[in-house]
Amino acid sequence: MMAAGFGFRASATVDSLRQALAATQHHPTLLATVDEKAAATPLLALAAELDLPVVSVARPHLTNVATLTVSAPSLAAFGTGSVAEAAALAALGAGSRLVGPRVISHDGQATCAIATKDTE
Repeated sequence: MMAAGFGFRASATVDSLRQALAATQHHPTLLATVDEKAAATPLLALAAELDLPVVSVARPHLTNVATLTVSAPSLAAFGTGSVAEAAALAALGAGSRLVGPRVISHDGQATCAIATKDTE
């Protein structure tokens, strides 16, 4: 399984999310983000375009998740260094791992990180 975790600003567009995902050069099996952003129009549009489910991660499940990136604003607002990285990991659960640090869209409105987990 492979999850694409997203962190994004309210002003992000579907193009912002699409570009951030494309920059990862991976093809996930699901999209994930913090619960308060899971119903955002750009994310739902991308999910429909890719025919992938969106996993909503409760904010407390992001807190203290070890991430490769440490963003001070993300740490202050969500208790994790990267919403994108933490959401990807939390969506897959125990035994998941990041394939690399989050990437940022060209417009700076969205981040995307990829986590993977071997299925048994």
